[in-house]
Amino acid sequence: MNRRSFVLLLAATAARPLAVSAQQSGKVFRVGVLNAGIGTPKPLADVSRDAFEKLGWFEGKNISFERRYAENHPDRLADLAAELVRLKVDLIMAGGTLAPLAAKRATTTIPIVMTTAGDPVGSGLVSNLARPEANVTGLSFMSPDLAGKRLQLLKEVVPRIARVAVLRDAANPYPAREFKETERVAQTLGIEVQSLEVRGPDDFAGAFEAAKRQQPDALFAIGDPLISDLRRQIVDFASAQRLPAAYSLREYVEAGGLMSYGASISDLVRRAAGYVDKILRGAKPEDLPVEQPTKFELVINLKTAKTLGLTIPPSVLGLADEVIE
Repeated sequence: MNRRSFVLLLAATAARPLAVSAQQSGKVFRVGVLNAGIGTPKPLADVSRDAFEKLGWFEGKNISFERRYAENHPDRLADLAAELVRLKVDLIMAGGTLAPLAAKRATTTIPIVMTTAGDPVGSGLVSNLARPEANVTGLSFMSPDLAGKRLQLLKEVVPRIARVAVLRDAANPYPAREFKETERVAQTLGIEVQSLEVRGPDDFAGAFEAAKRQQPDALFAIGDPLISDLRRQIVDFASAQRLPAAYSLREYVEAGGLMSYGASISDLVRRAAGYVDKILRGAKPEDLPVEQPTKFELVINLKTAKTLGLTIPPSVLGLADEVIE
């Protein structure tokens, strides 16, 4: 073998993906998955699996996942996070805001990748977005900055709105920030904001009764694992009360909600796989900046609009990324 061939062979060996090397050596990386909700919806699970496989990671071959869900009981997160630490997983993927907070309290050494954190800096997950300076990095949902736009869109669709009921998880620090942003923009639009607070699945019936008494003109639901998991109940309530409603996630609209505007969760889940890939290949979390959403989507359900007797203005319809008919 001549010198040039040897150099090329050495370079190719050094550049060979860790996933392939790990598979050949029999190494299987263990990744913990932690979430405050009841599980990952199948469409998002499919997106995640496809993203990992495109990066060379195949479950059961060179990577395995230890999945732990708090089933909307946030008090269980600490024990679940501690369990993943005892299992000595190589990395923890944590959804939302409460789950990565629990993981951070449980370990200062195992890398943690946030998949959809609401306010990483404000909640104390990282010191700053550009350089996390700890074992936590990943993706910010950044929805609070979009709350005002969501309310403006709803106002364009339903100009008569004077009172909006905002359904939020009071056990999660992130929705409080989005609620404040909603209040700020509502004041400029001449809209009164009414807070509907829940802390667990058993609180929804009481929140719905409170909404009936308050008689709002529209409903806002601030997305987090608890609220998202109960989206069917929320959408059914809005339908029964003939309330126009705006949401942060497209899944509500697919379930029959009127409209949603927010970051694409599918895109964030796909990008989260990239963080895991880089860290398992040797990158340090503190060297990977926290990224914000780059893909946003407005989804409108015309069938629901018709049921509510609403006509979506062309100015709003033209902005829609998807229209469900």
